[in-house]
Amino acid sequence: FMSEFGLSPYDASVLVAEKENADFYEAVAEGRDKKLAANWMISELFGLLNKAGKEIGDSPVSAEALGELLDLIADDTISGRTAKEVFAEMFESGKAAGVIVEEKGLKQVTDTGAIEAVIDEVMARETQKVEEYRSGKDKLFGFFVGQVMRASGGKANPKMVNEVLKKKLDG
Repeated sequence: FMSEFGLSPYDASVLVAEKENADFYEAVAEGRDKKLAANWMISELFGLLNKAGKEIGDSPVSAEALGELLDLIADDTISGRTAKEVFAEMFESGKAAGVIVEEKGLKQVTDTGAIEAVIDEVMARETQKVEEYRSGKDKLFGFFVGQVMRASGGKANPKMVNEVLKKKLDG
């Protein structure tokens, strides 16, 4: 598992401890980021299974369903933080990740125009901080990122926020 999937000795040992775990992992990791799949199984899935006193064979979330969730992270539909919330709901309700994301309106905003509008709003509200940033207080960048994320309800794609914000603040 270490060489085939590029996992740490610890991750590999946890995943191969029982055949059912290894089979589940292989199904989740198929065609996906192997490390991400391992992290989600070990941290999130095993965590909830332990809390519920269940074995992997009794998991309310199938390997396919967990894989679908990882796909939503990989294609930037949702953030990793949102995915944890979605996963907890999947575990409770048995609903598919895509269904939960739609029902709760959790899709990440990746539309540059929408992100720019939020950034413009924040910059207009924080003119003093914009001036401070432009006069050399680079550390304020994190403040602006936080304000934009808050204003978007945490739905703006953080990578895009960073790129667009940098252009606007430096512009």
